[in-house]
Amino acid sequence: MKEPNIMPAINVEPCTFGLFGALGDLALRKLFPALYQLDRAGLLHPDTRLLALAREAGSDDAHLASIESHLRRYLPATDVDETAVQGFMARITYLHLDFLEREGYRRLADTVTPEQPLIAYFATAAAVYGAICEHLDGVGLAERTRVVLEKPIGHDLESSRRVNDAVARYFPESRVYRIDHYLGKETVQNLIALRFANSLFETQWNQNSISHVEITVAEKVGIEGRWGYFDKAGQLRDMIQNHLLQLLCLIAMDPPGDLSADSIRDEKVKVLKALAPITGEGLGSRVVRGQYIAGHSDGQPVPGYLDEDNANSQSDTETFVALRADIRNWRWSGVPFYLRTGKRMPQKLSQIVIHFKEPTHYIFAPEQRLQIGNKLVIRLQPDEGISLRVMTKEQGLDKGMHLRSDLLQLHFSDTWRRSARIPDAYERLLLEVMRGNQNLFVRKDEIEHAWTWCDQLIAGWQQAGDTPRPYAAGSWGPMSAVALITRDGRSWYGDI
Repeated sequence: MKEPNIMPAINVEPCTFGLFGALGDLALRKLFPALYQLDRAGLLHPDTRLLALAREAGSDDAHLASIESHLRRYLPATDVDETAVQGFMARITYLHLDFLEREGYRRLADTVTPEQPLIAYFATAAAVYGAICEHLDGVGLAERTRVVLEKPIGHDLESSRRVNDAVARYFPESRVYRIDHYLGKETVQNLIALRFANSLFETQWNQNSISHVEITVAEKVGIEGRWGYFDKAGQLRDMIQNHLLQLLCLIAMDPPGDLSADSIRDEKVKVLKALAPITGEGLGSRVVRGQYIAGHSDGQPVPGYLDEDNANSQSDTETFVALRADIRNWRWSGVPFYLRTGKRMPQKLSQIVIHFKEPTHYIFAPEQRLQIGNKLVIRLQPDEGISLRVMTKEQGLDKGMHLRSDLLQLHFSDTWRRSARIPDAYERLLLEVMRGNQNLFVRKDEIEHAWTWCDQLIAGWQQAGDTPRPYAAGSWGPMSAVALITRDGRSWYGDI
């Protein structure tokens, strides 16, 4: 019997949600669809209003029609409910606003519903965050506003401090929400439950039982028209400084005192502070930079990075990074964390693999020894779920004690019958902002410690004149990325 679609009772107060940069790609592709899904699920208060704030002048009705058109384009066809779409669009007011001019903010202040908190979501360049905050304060809105900051927040430690300090002049840390959308993924949230609600894992979650850890975030796509941004950033700044280091922190942190935002974030900061710098000879042996050249994706030829539209043919920006990170504390002494991320990989894949050590006393046939090893695989995308690879005996009278490796699997989409879909990460994050819950957001000192660690890598590359190694589009990166892990007697899990 099919279970009814029951939504949990969640108390969400009414608010005015102001989306700065409402006609940009992020807002149209991700944020409006996420807000629609919340509304459709009954998770927006009936009195909540949405303000679409953008610099584009012209007809308000035309801009609203464009938002609706993009909404229908980016939603799965099965989620387009005509009544829900019309009800959602009725919540939205378009407001032309030059983010750098104070005068327009007076009209914004007149539009905000009195006595409701204002959620100010900055889907804009970080360079204007300070100006927006200043003008919100200038028209008396700062006291009842929570601000949401999208990445990238700067391109190094110094620039990130400038952005954060500009925001901090008007907003305390308790009302600043820094987005890392990976933290909103269902599987990432389950890392907390998996580790700290299961003694089976938590008692083994240290250097006594774990051999090494892999974190892979692979993208099939190339630049997708983002050359201007990406070439100034590169894969290290774009992915490792935020997404992969956040995943590393959740895997490696000690148990927090409770589930409060600051307790969790305090433990993440300890991990970032314990990361060993990679300098000198370590840059050559523990870090690999790559840049894709022409190859094939899904059987079709694709251009190399330097052949993309509007490309600078002399660019030495990396599109791939693999590295070995070491954490200097008692829990992870001697346990390497292998991180890799790249564009134009064979598949879209985000996963964490925990490799457990072999039994100290081996009693089975010598030729089977290479099979031995438990692995916990945590898949973030495309199929969110958790699997544990265990050793069992093959069935049959003639098999003796011949071993085989099997998977105990938990696929979220198959297991959670109460919901027809797994919520998108942005849905969860937007909901938590409205609830005033900072658990899933990044604190200022986390940003700074992550930048400090990444800045020393970038400085080392520049000092050494390091250039990225070529790899064919559709491959798993340069061969030196394979050597990075094989010289430690290991291999990347699941590579074909």
